[in-house]
Amino acid sequence: MLTGKQKRYLRSQAHHLKPIFQIGKAGINENLIIQVKEALEKRELIKVSILQNNFEDKNDVAREMAEKSESELVQLIGHTIVLYKESTENKQIELP
Repeated sequence: MLTGKQKRYLRSQAHHLKPIFQIGKAGINENLIIQVKEALEKRELIKVSILQNNFEDKNDVAREMAEKSESELVQLIGHTIVLYKESTENKQIELP
């Protein structure tokens, strides 16, 4: 689990990032989860946007995305999810 201080730090690191995945009306599928896990291993911190045509509750979508990708939900702001998972091979982010 991340502390409040760590989440604040990660939010500041994620500020300039662009979302690299989108969740549309199809919702979360297995292929998306695999790609998100691979991206998290490479980058540790990613953004995922929830498109307007996804009618599920965005809080549920964010929680499900974090659970299935085995990552930490740093923030849900608007329709953008920020996820963090410490990389085993490419560790770049030093948490405070």
